[in-house]
Amino acid sequence: MQSGLAVKAARVAIVVALFAMWEIMSRTGIVNPRLLPSASDTLSTLGELLQRASVRKDLAVTATEVVTAFALAVPVGALIGFLIAENRYFAEVAKPLLFFAFSIPKSIFLPMFILVFGVGFSQKVGFGFFSTIFIVIMSTTTAVESVKVEHLTVARSYGATPVQTAFRVYLPSMLPVLLEALRISMIFNLTGVILAEMYASRDGIGHQIATWGENFQMKQLLAGVVMIAVIAIAFNELVRWVETRCSHWRT
Repeated sequence: MQSGLAVKAARVAIVVALFAMWEIMSRTGIVNPRLLPSASDTLSTLGELLQRASVRKDLAVTATEVVTAFALAVPVGALIGFLIAENRYFAEVAKPLLFFAFSIPKSIFLPMFILVFGVGFSQKVGFGFFSTIFIVIMSTTTAVESVKVEHLTVARSYGATPVQTAFRVYLPSMLPVLLEALRISMIFNLTGVILAEMYASRDGIGHQIATWGENFQMKQLLAGVVMIAVIAIAFNELVRWVETRCSHWRT
């Protein structure tokens, strides 16, 4: 217990030290404060931005795009991953192609999404979907393959139906791996949507960050970066908490 508290205290101390270093470097002129505004000014600017209706609207737009892309990519990717894991022929055909596709930087395809969908909601959701689905497919395949054959054999020998096998054997066995996959997939998803907004968009927080950067509004730019970082960390920790609650299913 004391060891756990010591670890958490050390983590907090590192974060505080980084912010203190940031503040000192800007305040003392070690780094040009026009290029790196102080941490206190950045956090103050973040508070001001969150009070603006336009920024809250952009956050809502980005959240809608992220949730839509995620809601589309996860079931489609999970279904394809399940089929790959359960069908040897399909696996032999699709696995090498998936590895090839996964290794290609997705950002090089962004101009094609703009040409196909135009600049708007569909383009950003489509690119978020595209950035996410490969990691979902590969994670689901790994999760299905992690299910112990002995468990399936016992379930089938006792006459379990496919639905019972799915919900009482596959799902409990796969859930910890799937939660880990969801956490990583959301990082890819958020990155894809923000990148699409920064590249070509009329709204969204990514568009705002790009605009602040182009206009050399460093306080707003850094505040936007902190805002996205906090949102990503909050989601990550939420899924990690759920994952911890389900960890007993691993055994």
